[in-house]
Amino acid sequence: MSDEQVARYGRFAVEPSPGELEMFFRLDEHALTHARSKRAPANRLGWAVQWGAVRMLGAFVTEDLSAVPEVVVRFAAEQVEVDPAEFEAYAQRRQSRYEHAWEIRDAFGYTEFESAEEQARAFVGAWVWASQEGPRALFDRAVVWLVEHRVLLPGITTLTRLVAEVRRVENARLYGLLAERTPAETAAALRGLLRVPEDRRVSELERLRTSPVKASGRVLVRELDRVAEIAGIGAGWVETEPVPAVKLAALARYGMASKAPTLRDLEERRQTATLLATVRHLETASIDDALDVLDLLITSNLLAKAERAGKAEQLRTLPKLRSAARHVASAMEILMSAPQATEDRLVSLAEVWNEIERVVPREKLSAAVEVIAAFVPATDDDAAAAWRAELVKRYRTVQQFIELLLETIEFRAVEAGRPVLAMVAAAAAMAKSRRRYDRADIAAHEDLVTGSWRPLVFANPDLPAGQVDKAAFTLCALMHLHTALRRRDVFAAGADRWSDPRARLLEGQGWDAARPRVLAALELEEEPAGHLAELASALEGAYTRVLDGLGGNTAVQFVGGRLRVEKLGPLAEPPLMTEFRALIDQMLPRVDFPELLLEVFDRTGLAADFTHISGADPAMEDFAVSLCGLIVAEACNVGLAPIEKQNVPALTRARLQQVDQGYLRAETISAANARLIAAQSGIDIVNCWGGGQIASADGLRFIVPVANLHTGHNPIYFGRQRGATWLNVVNDQVMGIGGLVVPGTLRDSLFILDAIHTIDGGPRPETVVTDTASYSDIVFGLFAICGYQFSPRIADLADTRLWRTNTRATYGPLDHMSRHTVRLDRIRAHWADMLRVAGSLTTGTVRAYDLIRMLSRDGRPTGLGDAFAHYGRIFKTLHLLQFISDDGYRRMIGTQLNVQEGRHRLARRIAFGNRGQLRQRYREGMEDQLGALGLALNAVVWWNSLYLDAAVKQIRADGFPATDDMCARLSPIAYEHINFLGRYAFTRAEVATGLRPFHNPDQDAADHPRRTFVKGIRE
Repeated sequence: MSDEQVARYGRFAVEPSPGELEMFFRLDEHALTHARSKRAPANRLGWAVQWGAVRMLGAFVTEDLSAVPEVVVRFAAEQVEVDPAEFEAYAQRRQSRYEHAWEIRDAFGYTEFESAEEQARAFVGAWVWASQEGPRALFDRAVVWLVEHRVLLPGITTLTRLVAEVRRVENARLYGLLAERTPAETAAALRGLLRVPEDRRVSELERLRTSPVKASGRVLVRELDRVAEIAGIGAGWVETEPVPAVKLAALARYGMASKAPTLRDLEERRQTATLLATVRHLETASIDDALDVLDLLITSNLLAKAERAGKAEQLRTLPKLRSAARHVASAMEILMSAPQATEDRLVSLAEVWNEIERVVPREKLSAAVEVIAAFVPATDDDAAAAWRAELVKRYRTVQQFIELLLETIEFRAVEAGRPVLAMVAAAAAMAKSRRRYDRADIAAHEDLVTGSWRPLVFANPDLPAGQVDKAAFTLCALMHLHTALRRRDVFAAGADRWSDPRARLLEGQGWDAARPRVLAALELEEEPAGHLAELASALEGAYTRVLDGLGGNTAVQFVGGRLRVEKLGPLAEPPLMTEFRALIDQMLPRVDFPELLLEVFDRTGLAADFTHISGADPAMEDFAVSLCGLIVAEACNVGLAPIEKQNVPALTRARLQQVDQGYLRAETISAANARLIAAQSGIDIVNCWGGGQIASADGLRFIVPVANLHTGHNPIYFGRQRGATWLNVVNDQVMGIGGLVVPGTLRDSLFILDAIHTIDGGPRPETVVTDTASYSDIVFGLFAICGYQFSPRIADLADTRLWRTNTRATYGPLDHMSRHTVRLDRIRAHWADMLRVAGSLTTGTVRAYDLIRMLSRDGRPTGLGDAFAHYGRIFKTLHLLQFISDDGYRRMIGTQLNVQEGRHRLARRIAFGNRGQLRQRYREGMEDQLGALGLALNAVVWWNSLYLDAAVKQIRADGFPATDDMCARLSPIAYEHINFLGRYAFTRAEVATGLRPFHNPDQDAADHPRRTFVKGIRE
């Protein structure tokens, strides 16, 4: 158990809040009667305190009465009409305290622990079976259960042993169940993965769990072989019911992170269970990896190279085409200028030709026509002819894997994707065969051969007439497969990222059970009529308010019929704000980043959230120092070399690697963030910045100069290299509450809703602010139905379209912007499915990214997507109208985006190593490193919030008139007082003695006169 748990077990660790006093110490009529039955005032007061204590703590206060907070005594004394000072007399007679405890126990239905031990074991066992919580979390749950069920707490050692025993028994049951269901051949194959072949340096398990980092035809073949090899072990055929998915995931996580020697040392049943879960996880992960390689191979290797080659060919042929066009233009000029025939004079063709040949000889003109015919497509329905022709030249790359792709991965499709799968199957058969195919052989797939693919497939001049070009047909089929996979018309059975999002939507009994809870949480109804009527009324009211305020709103102008809104200027600062800010900045203690991080860990108990991958709690000495060292290494992007110290046991390389492998991962970082978010919200000054209901989402770009599948190209941000985006969510209290890693800059808006739904902690945001490029009508609709107000910053209002529900209304100068009507009938027709989508998103059964792609096809929304688009247009218009008319709303959006940009500047300052570039080869590595950066950012914000609050209180006590308005303008993302460079000493602050002393610039000048002199010269 942690020191914190020991301190609060059956004791008052902190003063009860007003809410807790009302909940636990407010005497009901029965209790009040018992208390008043005592003759002595001290006994009446003592009895009332004991009654509340056992309700709150699960134990009576029979020994040290001085530990009872005064606020509790005063609250109880007021109810029994006794002087609080009488409580001192209650402490004099020990026997009375025990008699009162027995009386309360018998009269109010409390039981001793021995009588309820079996029920407690069953409760803890159920949590062990269904979750992956560690002993400390289970201990806390057991305490809560005992208190709620009126069971008196046993000794702390007794309960600790119970939790440990139950956890051991349940885990043994789990291992035994999985091991018994694993066939002997499969178990032997699993154990064989731990062997290291003679010709290799790593175990077979290590080889199979190593993901690819590059994309090529050979790599894809190797990955498909890996998929087949993993599936051949047979772990996927083992029946694992009724083992919860969370337990299998935990076993897999342990198996994926542990080295082969560690797994070999496990007890046999646990070893089998762990390897079984690990290989089942690899079955899914390997399919995803293979399709990731296919996706990157097509987009970056095949398509990108073909497009570059096509452009190069166009540039190469441009001089010939220009010369030919000039000759034809000269001939056409003569032809167009020839006089019209009249009754008096006829113009013969021969005369025209004579005039043309004076300018361009017939031979040159004929050659020019041939050049143009060769270089200009016969049809103008497709601008991709050049790169498609180049793509066909890369047929050999595709030929080596297309058949293996279909044999290894089980593709399935919805109705729209079935013709594509049939075409790909035909292409794979053609690629394997040496026979020649004519048009009739692929007649069933001819509808998919469109545009510039048709001449490439059916009219190759190097093939006999009527013969199909197998290479062109195969590449055409592969491009269709790629498009269908991306929009999930075709999906892979057994995959995760490439699975069918429709299958994850709640339906049947699952949706029936979740529907009431979802509708209540989102305040929606199954019948949309009332809801849509309210929205229509709100929209009409918004138009009215905007029109009524146009006369007095000088920021809104119509120039040439186009709307223009002036930019907001800065708000005037309160008097003395400059002096206030300077004074606060001077007071903040000067600190090195490692020491700041260690102080945050010590003050918040953050280390308790970093449990081992096996579920065990940490038991290392100076564990927090090791964690801080790792977080500095990851967040500052400097690696372990400058952190490790062989003379410090907590910072040796072996210790750091052990902690990194076992404790630092996405879920523990998320738990630590949740603790920091909750701790920061309790600091007084934070309320001046906001309540946590507003959040913004934006991306921070990182170049990734090493091979990594989960990166992308974007010359604006990454130049000629590849990179990734950290899409992070920040609330108005300046804390990061969540984030995702996005390959390249792949449509950030598609991931925002996923990031919001997977926040680490804090209150659920009500308003989500983004920058200009992050919205669409469907995105507005999805945010709205999930209960969020989506508020992107609008860059150009002049070209923005407003929508209406009232076709007869006139909106004055806004009429030209609001000519389009929301189709409420389409929303009604799909309302049931829209609710199911909302329920699936809010419960986390489906990813918004996959869903948004599924709601549109070839740039056009599906029926359900169109319904979401129309629903979103209502909220988009409400947002735009408020944006136009409400300066405070616009300023809120700008302020929150400025907060996000400020955090990004701090992030760049922290992650200074390796020129700010990520050098992780795998997605998980990037997620862990950026997660550590997010935790470091939150630690700085928490530390700054703590000391800003203390500094403000100090100068207020000294007489400075610091108002809440002035405090709202302070920022916890300042970093001039923090040193991130050069020093990596982890010296603990004296947490028990209070905060660090404030910085004294006069003392600093006396200690460092030369530094002050140089500073004065620079100024």
